[in-house]
Amino acid sequence: MSAAVHDSRAARAVAAVGRWCVRHRFVVIGAWVLLVAALVMSARVIGTPTDNDVSLPGTDAQLVRDMTASPANPLTAGTVILVARDGRLDDETRSGVLAATAASLRGADHVTTVKPPSMRDGSLSEDGRTGWFTVGLDVRRAELTKATALAVTDAARPATDAGLRVLPGGAFAQVTDGSGTTGDEYVGLILAALILFLALGGLLGAALPLLTSALSVLATLETVGLAGNLTSMPAVAATLALMIGLGVGIDYSLFLLSRFRTLARSGLEVPQAIERAVADSGTAVAVAGVTVAVALAGLSLTGVPLLQTLAWTCGIAIMFAVLAALTLLPALTSLAGRRLARGGMLYNRLARRAGSGGYWARQADRVTRRPWLVGGLALVLLALLAAPATDLRLGQLDAGSSPTSTAVRQANDAISSAFGPGTGTPITVLGWLPTPVTDARDPRLPRLVAMVRAQPGVAAVGPVTPSGDRQVFTIQVIPSTSGGDPATADLVHRLRSQSVAGVSVHVGGNTAARVDLADRIGDKLLLVTGVVLLLSVAILLPAFRAPLLVLKAAVMDLISIGAAYGALTAVFTWGWGVTWIGLSGPVPIPSFVPLMLFALLFGLSMDYEVFLLSDVQRRWNLSGDNLRSVREGLIGTGGVITAAAAIMIGVFLAFVPNDDPTIKMFGVGMAVAIAVDATVVRCLLVPATMAMLGDLTWWTPGRRRERIIEPT
Repeated sequence: MSAAVHDSRAARAVAAVGRWCVRHRFVVIGAWVLLVAALVMSARVIGTPTDNDVSLPGTDAQLVRDMTASPANPLTAGTVILVARDGRLDDETRSGVLAATAASLRGADHVTTVKPPSMRDGSLSEDGRTGWFTVGLDVRRAELTKATALAVTDAARPATDAGLRVLPGGAFAQVTDGSGTTGDEYVGLILAALILFLALGGLLGAALPLLTSALSVLATLETVGLAGNLTSMPAVAATLALMIGLGVGIDYSLFLLSRFRTLARSGLEVPQAIERAVADSGTAVAVAGVTVAVALAGLSLTGVPLLQTLAWTCGIAIMFAVLAALTLLPALTSLAGRRLARGGMLYNRLARRAGSGGYWARQADRVTRRPWLVGGLALVLLALLAAPATDLRLGQLDAGSSPTSTAVRQANDAISSAFGPGTGTPITVLGWLPTPVTDARDPRLPRLVAMVRAQPGVAAVGPVTPSGDRQVFTIQVIPSTSGGDPATADLVHRLRSQSVAGVSVHVGGNTAARVDLADRIGDKLLLVTGVVLLLSVAILLPAFRAPLLVLKAAVMDLISIGAAYGALTAVFTWGWGVTWIGLSGPVPIPSFVPLMLFALLFGLSMDYEVFLLSDVQRRWNLSGDNLRSVREGLIGTGGVITAAAAIMIGVFLAFVPNDDPTIKMFGVGMAVAIAVDATVVRCLLVPATMAMLGDLTWWTPGRRRERIIEPT
């Protein structure tokens, strides 16, 4: 860490925290254990509900949702799908089976209403082989558990016993799939443990970061779960928070322990080495954490509740990771003492090979001797990686995008094959009339229905449903294309552009809500990007006091993000290797994924930037030789950054087998970005650029920069 940063009030405060935690290590460890235990017990007692409903204030879809809300409707409704291998469900021979199934469903816990399949309401296909029961429950969607959904589906046993295929649909299918976790997430932990063993030497060196990260992640997950009782919490939020918490938690611990080991091996006593490590790398961790938090906070400008929720849940993961690294880790390290400083035989052998004649020394020599060549080649490579992003096409995911093994995909395939691809994603057209309909000859409703039927892309139009005051009427529209097809979004826009004399037309439903979400994000994209960049620069300027250095850091982060967008396009739009990650083919990239990735990656990539630049700046303050500082900084941090990046890449890739396509996108995008950032950008382009800039790297406008000599 630079002398400027090391001598700052913030660095002294962080060092004081580390010193206090060492002196009161048992209090700190006990407080963390009690905190996590209290959160776990509270979550078990109170519950951790999730709710995938998307609200979007100020949009047409939200207006329709608000105007059609009725306390008389069931709190939650799902479907139980029946498929006959032959014959019709409404045959007289099966009437007894349907009646017995309906009676059994009514007897299930929390069931309030049961509507059998019928041609009248469109819940029975024309060939009669596929239909669904609509089942209403007395619980909120957020309180619907997997056990309740399975119990309702199991209540359809009379249909199963009669040889019919029974599938959960709607909310029941979503809850049955849950978060889509596969258990492969543990592979990331195993890989992280192996890398920590090599980087820090021995089981003890691997155990401390894993223990620290485990407690911070547990605190994160239980806090996020409890928050679901206060606000709508999408299932993807906890998974994303787990992904981020594991990656940064282990990385932050690795940064601090690496610095501690260097200081302890130089002769400092353990307490002093911990205090200096917290002051140096701990300050870098705090700056990096604040940068991630600020980048996530920029998402609040979108006005999209979904993005805001994902932002603050990931922010909670970052907060616990930073707190654990600055408090729990120093306490645990003080217990390990010199045993952690010595390292294992393999670590010491690798450390000797990485010395003045090792790989990183040779790499540093190559970069600083030919910075223009190295920088140019790095830029060409990065341009090739980011090139597919020029074809980045955004769309909407639907149940047909999920893996074939999931309940939502199986329900979607059954309904789509029997009723058409748009059946599972209906559009609600609402007509508001200034005066109530009192005469059957009123021409306004026929005009509304005729307008809807005349639109290209409409496969079927349901009956008109009036409100109690007969001023609001809704029509269920079945598109001829699936919810993820761009043609369906075009249909939503086309319906909204129509005018009907005497009727105010609005379009809603989940499909329309996703269209509104894409439009809102598109309108706010430049604003969010600009604010995140400005705020991040404002945070880094006081830490490094070098404008060119800070601006360069921001540009490098943008380059890494471009590579991530390129990978997303190549895999999910073009379909390169998409079957290897569990999908049956290319799927649309939801509009919020690139923006969320931007905020996350801008902050996470800055971790490595801050760690590298802090070490280089510390050496610059000692020697005043820019090339020497860059070379020694790369030697000193190259191995640690590579190990930290390998851990984060492993953690992110471990989430790719998740059933949720959105989680797959985050896993692939962040793994590629971190890999590119820690290799091409951080170890080639950054030092090459600093070597080219020379002393201009450290230029500070308006005053002469003074170097402050500090002991190593």
